[in-house]
Amino acid sequence: MTALLLSALAMTLIVGGRYLVTSGAFALATRLTRPGLYDGLTPQIRQEIAWSLLSAAIYGIPAGIVAWGWQARGWTLIYTDIAAYPLWWWPLSILLCLALHDSWFYWTHRAFHAPALFRIAHAVHHASRPPTAWAAMSFHPWEALSGAIVIPVLVFVVPIHVAALGAVLAIMTLMGVTNHMGWELFPRRLVEGPLGRWIITASHHQRHHDRYRCNYGLYFRVWDRLCGTDRGLGDFEPAPDGRGADPALQP
Repeated sequence: MTALLLSALAMTLIVGGRYLVTSGAFALATRLTRPGLYDGLTPQIRQEIAWSLLSAAIYGIPAGIVAWGWQARGWTLIYTDIAAYPLWWWPLSILLCLALHDSWFYWTHRAFHAPALFRIAHAVHHASRPPTAWAAMSFHPWEALSGAIVIPVLVFVVPIHVAALGAVLAIMTLMGVTNHMGWELFPRRLVEGPLGRWIITASHHQRHHDRYRCNYGLYFRVWDRLCGTDRGLGDFEPAPDGRGADPALQP
């Protein structure tokens, strides 16, 4: 039991530390390249950090349980011997995990935009107007829990090398932060080119924060395109009334 508790604590500290380092680095980059976009440690940013650190614990506890089960009990399909599966499976397992995670996120994200769930939980995330690099994990605990179970479940059904799992977590972290920065990190020729039509960057996700009822994906625009919820790229301008268009926010 002690080892299990220590594993959960360690993973919570790792997730929280990863958030602070990554979001802090991109917040610093924003201050250096976009002076005035973030106006110091504002009440909004303090709230984003507080909610995100709470989310870190919610993400860290199930991750710690799974890590303990993998090491102590042989749970999960995580493997360390690169020769255990063909080399082509290594990149394919990453893509498969990202696709499954993206599918879960798209449909749960749409569900959280139902008026009742929005008011209870998702309004916390949309309180960041405009979002900053600190908003990547700024979720109500109910929403954080819906996201925290995905990777722990996937490692029980998708064989994945430990380094490939690290790549999945790195992509999740980087895209979560860069999609909320309030400015586009990637060159316009990439964002508006063939690749940008299928992957999500800040230009795409910003429109979700402006208009609410569109652009629900996490990594890819596939589900948005299939379901008719893709509304192209935003211009980083706030909604005209400063509140957004979601009926759940209206008086």
